[in-house]
Amino acid sequence: MDRNASEALPPPGHAEVRIVAATPDAARMVADVLRHCFAGGEQRSYPAPGGGTRLHLTVDTAQPAEPARSWLATSRPPSGTKPHSEEP
Repeated sequence: MDRNASEALPPPGHAEVRIVAATPDAARMVADVLRHCFAGGEQRSYPAPGGGTRLHLTVDTAQPAEPARSWLATSRPPSGTKPHSEEP
């Protein structure tokens, strides 16, 4: 039997991320990188087998984090613009 079969799926547009690392600092660094890309909720930390750290984080894949949103907004051409005259 699949050990994850009884777990409920996250809501549409969200993903559950589980990070397993040897130290809490390493797990937090990975979670911080994810938070720069996606909006997310509070992380939950648990001991991992063998003395490591297991960190759970829910991210909203439909809602980019603020820095990513700013970058996405500035990288898109303004609506209603036409190509430059030298472009076909």
